[in-house]
Amino acid sequence: MAIKIGANPIIWSNDDLRSLGATTSLDTCLSEARLAGIEGMEMGHKFPTSAPELKKALAPHHMAFISGWWSTNLLVHDEAAEIKAISAHLQLLKEMGCKVCIVCETSNSIQGAFDTPLSQRPVLDDAGWSLLTTRMTRLGDYVAQHGIDLVYHHHMGTVVQSRQDIARFMDETGPSVKLLLDTGHALWGGSDPAELARTYRTRIKHIHAKDLRPFKRAQADVYEWSFLRAVLSGVFTVPGDGGIDYRRIFAELPDYDGWVVIEAEQDPQCANPLVYVRMGRNYLVDVLGGG
Repeated sequence: MAIKIGANPIIWSNDDLRSLGATTSLDTCLSEARLAGIEGMEMGHKFPTSAPELKKALAPHHMAFISGWWSTNLLVHDEAAEIKAISAHLQLLKEMGCKVCIVCETSNSIQGAFDTPLSQRPVLDDAGWSLLTTRMTRLGDYVAQHGIDLVYHHHMGTVVQSRQDIARFMDETGPSVKLLLDTGHALWGGSDPAELARTYRTRIKHIHAKDLRPFKRAQADVYEWSFLRAVLSGVFTVPGDGGIDYRRIFAELPDYDGWVVIEAEQDPQCANPLVYVRMGRNYLVDVLGGG
């Protein structure tokens, strides 16, 4: 496996709850990531958004730029409007040599609503599914013309959360739409990450390695917590510290050669980022090395 291990800066500074890690500088994030053995980083809200400045920030740490999240609004406007909106972001990805563009439909998401329980997340009817998958395929076709794969991020609190959602989305989108396998969101949403890897191995072009704490997930389910409330409780952690067996997952992906990106939406005051990202990296090196 020609796999590279990266990280998402959400481990240091949260994008959805910006009070978490608010005082942590970008330089500290990159320095600690490099110290932990990380080879590349995804975009965070403290990163420059122009290619020259981004390269300047990453260069002293010998860090590659992997990609960045883009929130689509295809249930609100058509793909032509989305293409116009995403153009500057896509140009940045091209200039930085990225291979994937991470997207998630968030026009009606509750992932950022602190007081809205996950049980109230949006669910599409047949017309909504048709609209989303048709427009997403056209967007995927456009992104592919630029030599980049559109990878879709299934996510708690959104219209693509459950195993049934993922199946319908993948069945109804065209081949230009690839899958971002997020292990933590998969398990929490009711999927077996290893089964997803086996079923969609030819369309999985990006992996977010996020682990899940079973007890915290149970609390979130029983007490009707929102996504952000569960995040604050510590529902997510790095690989090797939760309930997911990554050996099963990677056994289903013998030909995967993309990035494996460590994530863990935790409070950095409670979960030291350097300690946790090193823990996750060491575990993945062990798993990928067959140890």
